[in-house]
Amino acid sequence: MHTSVTDALAYEIKQEIASRYFGFRKLIEEDSMALADKIRQYAFILEKRITFDLIRIFILLKDQALIEQFMALANIPEERFYDPYLTQSQTIRKRVFEGVRFRGLTRKACFSNAIIDCYQRLIDHVDRYREQFAELVAAQQEISAEIDLFYRQNDLGSILGFLRGLGDPAVSGPMQGGMEPELAMGLEQKLRIRPPDPIDQVLPVLSPLPPLAAVRRPLKAIVAQAYALQGQDIHDYLSTKTFFARYSW
Repeated sequence: MHTSVTDALAYEIKQEIASRYFGFRKLIEEDSMALADKIRQYAFILEKRITFDLIRIFILLKDQALIEQFMALANIPEERFYDPYLTQSQTIRKRVFEGVRFRGLTRKACFSNAIIDCYQRLIDHVDRYREQFAELVAAQQEISAEIDLFYRQNDLGSILGFLRGLGDPAVSGPMQGGMEPELAMGLEQKLRIRPPDPIDQVLPVLSPLPPLAAVRRPLKAIVAQAYALQGQDIHDYLSTKTFFARYSW
């Protein structure tokens, strides 16, 4: 009779511990999945808004030295965004310029305005991206803090050690039904809840871009050099666009 009571008590203790642990784990997993969804959404926005405008600028500047000057001027990490292939692929060129209309009275004006307009949009998109990045960082830190608090209040090693004791006659007397030491040690590693990766390991960190007024003169110098280097391909390309129209891209 006594053994039945102690077995029932051991079972109830295990059930309560398991319910508390796995209930918390489920909440953390749901929060982590929501965070992962937001990361995917913001990564898509990063590609469509920031990366596309950068690729347009790369294609128009064409020359790698001028592209490097531009990236340094804008304080954008070149290694994260630039690949020489981007300026050479006709498929990419077609995709990023699809539906684009240039504004200006001449090809040179259209060329210059295209780059300046791209830069102005980049300023706005980077500011928005930084807000979203900060939102993701706050969510990741909140999840990590919840996990730390849980383990301060519920030490997994101690819990599993207690469960081992439920099955050790030398510790618990007649209580049986605990888990083997080797199993408990393996479970501690498998059951430990790990926080999501830091956001800066998943998405790039971007600094605010200098305002257009602060870089207008050096940017115009870069644009002028780029236009002088253009071959007939860019002239033909610009001539197929609608002049006098405001851009819509």
